[in-house]
Amino acid sequence: MTTLPLSPDELLTTTRAVRKRLDLDRPVPMELIRECLEIAVQAPTGSNAQGWHWIVVTDPGKRRAIGEVYHRSYSAYATSRASAGELYQDDPDRAEVQRRVSDSATYLAERMADVPVLVIPCLHVPGGELPGGNQAGFWGSLLPAVWNYALAARARGLGTAWTSLHLVYESEVADILGIPGNIRQGALIPTAYYTGDTFKPAPRAPLDTVLHHDTW
Repeated sequence: MTTLPLSPDELLTTTRAVRKRLDLDRPVPMELIRECLEIAVQAPTGSNAQGWHWIVVTDPGKRRAIGEVYHRSYSAYATSRASAGELYQDDPDRAEVQRRVSDSATYLAERMADVPVLVIPCLHVPGGELPGGNQAGFWGSLLPAVWNYALAARARGLGTAWTSLHLVYESEVADILGIPGNIRQGALIPTAYYTGDTFKPAPRAPLDTVLHHDTW
């Protein structure tokens, strides 16, 4: 498929978490998802192990079951102090942004089952037990590929959102999809065409508030 005429910088700065603008009524061809996954697996992976697996869920019954699990997890998250809407309450400008994020996250949680494609990236875990201590290196063999997928989707006119709340009930989703015990899930990526024309870069705190040069 012909990709959108986006410069690298535009692609990187306008690949947003799409929630309210996902087109829930327009089917997404499996061929298009495969194109995005072909790009995804070009990402780096530790020792070139390529231990990733990708579960693409389009079956309505399975999407509904996963959506129910996700909504249950989201309901608990939304009432916690860690939820997006509770952050930065002492900063009126950021609090308003967080309110909008929370509103859109609730919208998606209520409609996850209606998203035409759910992609669950997974990683093979020898023995089925996650490593102890810092797991950055372990998940670093999967998460860059997930971002590759999101970028490839954006370039092809698809919207995605990086979610992970279902992992509270990872074993339930594994049962729904028949995932073996030595395969662990890393995210849940709802994927659909989006409404509207394009996206803008998101507001971010100034770089100098988080940049440390040579020392903290």
